[in-house]
Amino acid sequence: MHANHLLLEEPIRMASILEPSKASFFPAMTKIVGTLGPKSRSVDIISGCLNAGMSVARFDFSWGDPKYHQETLENLKAAIKTTKKLCAVMLDTVGPELQVVNKSEKSISLQADATVTLTPDQEKEASSEVLPINFDGLSKSVKKGDTIFIGQYLFTGSETTSVWLEVSEVAGDDVVCVIKNTATLAGSLFTLHGSQIRIELPTLSDKDKEAISTWGVQNKIDFLSLSYTRHAEDVRQAREFLSKLGDLSQTQIFAKIENIEGLNHFDEILQEADGIILSRGNLGIDLPPEKVFLFQKAAVYKCNMAGKPAVVTRVVDSMTDNLRPTRAEATDVANAVLDGTDAILLGAETLRGLYPVETISIVGKICSEAEKVFNQDLYFKKTVKYVGEPMTHLESIASSAVRAAIKVKASVIICFTSSGRAARLIAKYRPTMPVLSVVIPRLKTNQLKWSFSGAFEARQSLIVSGLFPMLADPRHPAESTSATNESVLKVALDHGKASGIVKSHDRVVVCQKVGDASVVKIIELED
Repeated sequence: MHANHLLLEEPIRMASILEPSKASFFPAMTKIVGTLGPKSRSVDIISGCLNAGMSVARFDFSWGDPKYHQETLENLKAAIKTTKKLCAVMLDTVGPELQVVNKSEKSISLQADATVTLTPDQEKEASSEVLPINFDGLSKSVKKGDTIFIGQYLFTGSETTSVWLEVSEVAGDDVVCVIKNTATLAGSLFTLHGSQIRIELPTLSDKDKEAISTWGVQNKIDFLSLSYTRHAEDVRQAREFLSKLGDLSQTQIFAKIENIEGLNHFDEILQEADGIILSRGNLGIDLPPEKVFLFQKAAVYKCNMAGKPAVVTRVVDSMTDNLRPTRAEATDVANAVLDGTDAILLGAETLRGLYPVETISIVGKICSEAEKVFNQDLYFKKTVKYVGEPMTHLESIASSAVRAAIKVKASVIICFTSSGRAARLIAKYRPTMPVLSVVIPRLKTNQLKWSFSGAFEARQSLIVSGLFPMLADPRHPAESTSATNESVLKVALDHGKASGIVKSHDRVVVCQKVGDASVVKIIELED
């Protein structure tokens, strides 16, 4: 463990809690996904977000048109150039999301104990008596006594901006509901969520497919966030769709678990997906409140053992309007990190929140403090035990590299990789030091032209805890025939020195391929 690593299981001096945190090149090992939108789309604000620690930018297609998102993305590219910070792009699909259509955009007041009718007739004007919705099968999916939640963007649980309804009768295509709390719905878009109700809509809608095949292809998206994933088949179908879209065959699919159905099929979804997003907003409605933490802990553990990134959402909602998180939220972020979460996803907080940069900065600081007390030793033993014996060749190399780095108190692990898999496996064992993943581009051809791969693999490690990518010069092969790959290693070490994570006399663990063999070596830096 590093000298500044405490363990929660050990007695902690109260005075040490007040010692100021040391600034480091990487704000935190835990990654931050920021959603870009109205309050976070100028070059200045995006630059601030990147400097504060955002490493993945999420584009939410449940609102805004492709042209709007394209302008935001061009600003992101400009911000990446000026800040020299890498950032990946995630497209978030709409999926089978039910929405109330409020064309006039007037506020709608709903009174407790009154009734309101949900109708598929979108020609009707939204009012306190009638709410037109974008789905004509609701009356076939619900029964008397079912619960339906409606809120701006999402049901938040705030009793003034969200409303919960109880179905009192189904009348033809209409659903008549009793209003259970007084609330005002403001804005043009309200999301509707039926608690534990199966909605017969495809996971990838036609609108999603169009957005992916145009905007997604044009911008070579790194991640597809698949909203409302309910079965492994959803992921397989999405992957098949991506595989036909040229470059997008490399795009990683993150399954977004947001209802009971996704929870029930979690294990097989995890097997198919490249990562998991725990969408606690909707999940928190489908699950009783006292069960949400159990699902989070179980799901994050399963992701950790599978070596796939776990992303948690809805952590600092109050920062949408405030400069500071609540005490409960700050504790929640830290506990997510201690559970083993790879990344924290910010939605409304950065999309329409008043303090996008400050939110990213504060979440990064909380993550960093939690990482200092993360019990790596216990985690390592647990993971090795779970993997069992005999280990695969790669798994054995990865765990050995982490064990060696911790024993010799290395300041960094440098991993040469072309697919990114070796680096992700090292990160799976959660070393206490950063892992520099040096991605060596591979030359590939489609018979017509030659191109280098590597940019995808580098950016996709930006959502994995502790992984920090750099793209090497393609003239240096990943597999060296001599026992040392000096030139690339020198570039990586120079990068480490420039960023302040490596200094003279430090020890560095290097993981690389030499011919057919994988080698872990420890080097001590000279002056």
